[in-house]
Amino acid sequence: MARKIFALILGFMTLASAALASPRQVSAPIEPQKELEDRLERRTVKNPSNADRLDPISPIVYRHGDVSWLPSLAKQAGWPDHTIGKLTHIVLRESGGCPNRRGGDVVDKNCVITGVSEWNHRSDTGLLQINGVHWKPDHPQYHGLICERMGICTQEPLLDAFTNLKAGKLLFDVAGWSPWRVVKN
Repeated sequence: MARKIFALILGFMTLASAALASPRQVSAPIEPQKELEDRLERRTVKNPSNADRLDPISPIVYRHGDVSWLPSLAKQAGWPDHTIGKLTHIVLRESGGCPNRRGGDVVDKNCVITGVSEWNHRSDTGLLQINGVHWKPDHPQYHGLICERMGICTQEPLLDAFTNLKAGKLLFDVAGWSPWRVVKN
């Protein structure tokens, strides 16, 4: 059986190499190189997590202060339309739209962390700066709500924008906007 398969493959390769060696007349015009490259570029999957999609999603380019991508991603995470305005305001206030931020991180215009301004809020995480009281399994205030319901019991997964928005939606469903209420002294 293996010999038959090998012979079949060898025969196919011989036919293919012969076809390449002798150019044939093709009825369709040859595309200019730039058009061909553009078509291939549109088909290329840039995000490995979307490798099985026919319509690949372009990766989000995060820039401090630019949340033009937020409504679409928030809706995918389950946020209803009527919450998007307030959610946008909170994301801009909390992280500037930089999903990789921990509390106190200083970032440049491309959301690259350049330093730490203060160390008191290092458990605050991602776009919505979700506090450790919400994801730590041993914290008494929310009893590890995000850990219990989503299985996210460490800070790292919350640095992903979509995961952070899903966790934020869980908090919103349980407590409304109160996790993001600003307490004035």
